[in-house]
Amino acid sequence: MTGVGKPEGVLLRAEGLAVRLGGRVILHGVDLTLRRGEIVTVIGPNGGGKTTLLRAVLGLLKPSAGRAFVADGVTVGYVPQRFALDRVMPMTVARLMSLTARPGRGAIERALTETGTAHLIDASVHGLSGGELQRVLLARALVRAPDLLVLDEPVQGVDFTGEAALYELIGTIRDRHACGVLMVSHDLHVVMAATDRVVCVNGHVCCTGAPHEVSGNAEVRRLFGPQAELFALYRHHHDHEHDLTGEPVAGHVDHRRDHHDHHHPHGHSHGAAGHAG
Repeated sequence: MTGVGKPEGVLLRAEGLAVRLGGRVILHGVDLTLRRGEIVTVIGPNGGGKTTLLRAVLGLLKPSAGRAFVADGVTVGYVPQRFALDRVMPMTVARLMSLTARPGRGAIERALTETGTAHLIDASVHGLSGGELQRVLLARALVRAPDLLVLDEPVQGVDFTGEAALYELIGTIRDRHACGVLMVSHDLHVVMAATDRVVCVNGHVCCTGAPHEVSGNAEVRRLFGPQAELFALYRHHHDHEHDLTGEPVAGHVDHRRDHHDHHHPHGHSHGAAGHAG
C-alpha cells in the first residue's frame, strides 16, 4: 500500500523523445510510461540507446525533441551502470552510503539489511565482491525511500547465480515498497522472470509488451537470434490487457509468475533462479 502523500499512477513518461549526441541521433520517437508497482525492463543491442534513455528521462540529458519527465513529487533512487571508485582512497560501506545524502546510521542499517548486506556496513568498499557491491549500491538507492528505482544493468559484475538472486530481490523490493522499477538489462533469460513489461530499444522502440509477447516479435528475433526463444520460459499473468503503447487498459497487475513447463530444483516462486536451462 502506498504511503500517505506518495504520488500515485504514472511515475515517469517520455513522449516523442529524441536525443542527439555529437551530431549522431541516438534515440528518436520514443514513447514510454511507467506506473507505480511496475517493473519495466529495457533491452536492446549495445549502442541501441538504453542508457541514454534512462539518462534522458531522469533529466541528465537534454532531449533534442519531444519530452521526458518524472512526475511531480516522485523520489528517485538511481543505480548507474558505472560507479567509479578511487582505488587509493579508503572508503567503508557506511561512508559510501553517505556520500550524497546524510542518512543516519539507523537508516543506513535498515537499507543494508533489506539487501542482505548489513554485516558489511564497516567493510571496505574495495574488498566487496561484484554481487556485494551491487547490493550495497541498491541499498544506497533505497535509503531515500524512492517511489521509483532506476537501475542501469544492476547485475553487471555478478556471477550467474548472483544474477538470479539479485533480480529476485528487486522483485521483492517492488512488492514491499509498491515502487516502480525502470531497469536496463543485457540479460535476456533471467530478468524476464521479474518483469511486467519489456521495452526493446534500438534507436527507437522496436516493440513493447509482456515478455512472452516480445519474444515473438520479428525484430527482437532478428536482434537477439535464438536467445529470444528463452523469453518463452517465463509467463507473466495479468488480469488486464495492454494496448499498443504497453499501457494497461483496465484492472490491476497480478504479480505472480508461472514458469510454464519450466521446472527447477530449488522451488523459487519467482523463477528468478530458473537459469539452469
